[in-house]
Amino acid sequence: MSAPSDSFDTAQVPEPKVSEREARQVAEAAREQGWRKPSFAKELFLGRFRLDLIHPHPAPPAEDVRRGEAFLATLREFCETRIDGAQIEREARIPDEVVDGLKELGAFGMKIDRKYGGLGLTQVYYNKALALVGMANASIGALLSAHQSIGVPQPLKMFGTQEQKDAFLPRLARTDISAFLLTEPDVGSDPARLATTAVRDGDDYVLDGVKLWTTNGVVADLLVVMARVPKSEGHKGGITAFVVEADSPGITVENRNAFMGLRGLENGVTRFHQVRVPAANRIGPEGAGLKIALTTLNTGRLSLPAMCVGAGKWCLKIAREWTAAREQWGKPVAHHEAVGEKISFIAATTFALEAVVDLASQMADEDRNDIRIEAALAKLYGSEMGWLMADELVQIRGGRGFETADSLAARGERAVPAEQVLRDMRINRIFEGSTEIMHLLIAREAVDAHLAVAGDIIDPEKTLSDKAKAGAQAGAFYARWLPKLVAGAGQLPNSYAEFHPKGHLDLSAHLRYVERTSRKLARSTFYAMSRWQGRMETKQGFLGRIVDIGAELFAMSAACVRAEMLRTQGEHGREAYQLADVFCRQSRIRVEELFTRLWSNTDDVDRKVVNGVLAGTYTWLEEGVIDLSGDGPWIADATPGPSERDNVRRPIR
Repeated sequence: MSAPSDSFDTAQVPEPKVSEREARQVAEAAREQGWRKPSFAKELFLGRFRLDLIHPHPAPPAEDVRRGEAFLATLREFCETRIDGAQIEREARIPDEVVDGLKELGAFGMKIDRKYGGLGLTQVYYNKALALVGMANASIGALLSAHQSIGVPQPLKMFGTQEQKDAFLPRLARTDISAFLLTEPDVGSDPARLATTAVRDGDDYVLDGVKLWTTNGVVADLLVVMARVPKSEGHKGGITAFVVEADSPGITVENRNAFMGLRGLENGVTRFHQVRVPAANRIGPEGAGLKIALTTLNTGRLSLPAMCVGAGKWCLKIAREWTAAREQWGKPVAHHEAVGEKISFIAATTFALEAVVDLASQMADEDRNDIRIEAALAKLYGSEMGWLMADELVQIRGGRGFETADSLAARGERAVPAEQVLRDMRINRIFEGSTEIMHLLIAREAVDAHLAVAGDIIDPEKTLSDKAKAGAQAGAFYARWLPKLVAGAGQLPNSYAEFHPKGHLDLSAHLRYVERTSRKLARSTFYAMSRWQGRMETKQGFLGRIVDIGAELFAMSAACVRAEMLRTQGEHGREAYQLADVFCRQSRIRVEELFTRLWSNTDDVDRKVVNGVLAGTYTWLEEGVIDLSGDGPWIADATPGPSERDNVRRPIR
């Protein structure tokens, strides 16, 4: 590798300025375009309830179960004896000896194949491990997840050359920590504006730019960096992925960020100034970086809802123990209806969320289905429901829920960190795609079949002949599709009869509801597309509700399928049926409310108020407030150049 050269000029590369349409085109080009495998969720949004794709519930091979359970037992002992979550919360740092211990266990190589020194666990057991360690301390869960779900191992596994795998995976399995660097100070969910550049110079690329919120970036040894290669003769250019040694000359970790929760998170700001990276470290071709990132996240997103499952289980345990011990007005508070309904919500939702995560994870392991929508729905649903469960626990605990664990212990009570769990859970609605972005991402996939046949009709750049051809194709598609949305198995009283076994509650009625409602959802989507056409993509409130309905239907399906699996295995079948039934009843209420809000909402008037706020119409409403936020810039300067700050990188060895 060539020595760094301060004289190499990258200043001539302009920061990208893109229009809204160009930004959408970049995101669209990064999508996985085809559907080579079936997708339960995709069919659900099209009004086709393909229960056969998820039932009977897929099962892991016995050897995978044996190895997975053995590792969980070892990890549990480590969590109980070697991790002090309260210490991490107080000191805002995971002790080096804990990280070293996790390395020795192989926890950093859970998803890395055994031939490279990893454990080679399935997605199912990887998720169970994250749920376990995440409750010992959520920052440790984030450390392991960022390393394996979105860090160097996963993109190398999917897109790396054999030479890259041989060089890096053994290190990542046992000794090295990795981080994923995409976000920039002025670039969040709009990658078309990515400003970090990678300019080819001989056998190297020269990186310049600043990355923000680099989870693990403070302690990482290897980085996945997304940078823009300028288009030039012989170079396609575009957003490209690189494996970068974190100790390369020109890399400075300028700040370790601090957050509301996840106080042990090693998340920073990383500056690249003329950092030379061998071309051999490029993952995939030039311009494939964003596609690599999104494809990696398709499965990587499952780690986050897995940790939400762990939090839900803990919330249920604390709620059960506390409400049985705490008495008010002559009886335990659990027996007061206002509290009881919260406990029921936590129990039913934990069951359903575990069903969603386990089902999607097992489908990922089997690789028979395309789970891009299922994984995204799991992330969306898990993060939203996980936050609600933690919030309800704080409410159940009352003042003690708002009090810190250290304060509770100091006055002689059990140190229940309910407020910490609430703070730690809050980031999940933002991590790996915010709820709002997830709504748009899933909605795009959900309407893919429609855009495939009718997209040219609403594309302003298409010619009249193209539109006419698209119109003919759309007419043929809808002539076949629309009649199938009128009637289905959900209207037949004996459908899904195996979900109403003798002596158990009736889950078949809920599956019939899912079937009927999926057709209603598809009709609503079609009507909206007919009504708004090209403006459909601007109706983000409507699209979000469509996606939320789909998420509820997916969760109901998963809950019923899991309950039936547990019944046939003789493992708490009766109780599982009860939890699935309660969840489906709660979910159906939410679905009906969402359908009402599709057409009866305040979206239009909200938009008028927003315009007024931005125009300064309501500044009088802000009078009388004291603003403690100071006068600094909203977005820090990220102009490329040498760092003027100390390097706070802290490798763990």
